[in-house]
Amino acid sequence: MPTFTSDYLQRVTHHVLRAAGSSADEADIVAEKIISANLAGHDSHGVIQLPTYVDRIKRGHIVPGAPMDVLDETPTSLRVDGHWGFGYVVSTRTMERLIQKAKEQNIAAAVVFHQGHVGRVASYPLMAVREGLIGFMTADSGGSPKAVAPFGGTDRRLGTNPLCMAFPSDTPSPVFIDMATSSVAQGKLQLARSRGESIPEGWVVSKDGRATTDPNDYYAGGALQPVGGREGYKGYGLSVMVEILSGLLTGIGFGDDPTGPHNDGCFMMAVKVEAFRPLAAFKSEMAEFAAYLKASPLAAGASRIYYPGEIEYLTEQQRLRDGIEVEDATWDQVWGLVKDYGLEGGVGTPDAGK
Repeated sequence: MPTFTSDYLQRVTHHVLRAAGSSADEADIVAEKIISANLAGHDSHGVIQLPTYVDRIKRGHIVPGAPMDVLDETPTSLRVDGHWGFGYVVSTRTMERLIQKAKEQNIAAAVVFHQGHVGRVASYPLMAVREGLIGFMTADSGGSPKAVAPFGGTDRRLGTNPLCMAFPSDTPSPVFIDMATSSVAQGKLQLARSRGESIPEGWVVSKDGRATTDPNDYYAGGALQPVGGREGYKGYGLSVMVEILSGLLTGIGFGDDPTGPHNDGCFMMAVKVEAFRPLAAFKSEMAEFAAYLKASPLAAGASRIYYPGEIEYLTEQQRLRDGIEVEDATWDQVWGLVKDYGLEGGVGTPDAGK
């Protein structure tokens, strides 16, 4: 697999998005968040998604330059219609407004609908953390095509329904969890298929309800499973809660319409730590708590204990130093877009980024 610097991949992504019709500001936001997913090790939400976004722009499922309408607003809340703009852009601007509201009112929440894919959900709560706030977000695709079977079922009734909670801390990176409530994010199946790899048993059932390790079975009518394995009812319950916050509360509904555009409904919240205790004291105790967890004696086969979010931080440091590997199948598609749009001179040769 070829290896590239994050700057090079971000430049390629920016130029492709501009050629596909986005403004420079939109391309900046989307490219930064896409490549930040690669840096954190979440390649399923990284540059592999670029061809999909270009295709959605061509089909009108993402509308560059779409207005972002705030339909209802109070000092502590927002209801936002993204009019099918880039989810990255709509959710970034919504979180920026929530951060300001939370600084003034201690807490603020929003629902967002009619927007494209938001990518890695952690991107937005981490914006709040950088401002000394607690960030929270859930996402669901409403009546758009679904991926996950309910616990005990076989067909697709739920989205992967991710959630993220993030907290400021004096640890080297924020403490946060960013997880799908399905066994795995759907993009990881796409990644495994692109790499010709098998998947762990428990991720997917085939269309006849049998466990499988072949990612192609999902695309042949199978379904993802809720997170939790034999205790998947827990992941199923979390998924339902996310669907309520991001689908029903936003008003985009539920169901499975294979012909509908991807519609990320989101519930977002920012909380001011200093409404409850001094920020410096909270961050210091967060670091002490993380150290306390990491000091536990290691279980058999374990080499290290991580606090939530630490693996992403360490991966980012390594990839900033050594570069980001991109599977051949993905890079062929991305470079195909570069050539289709005649951008070779603008982005430079692939070797320039290694």
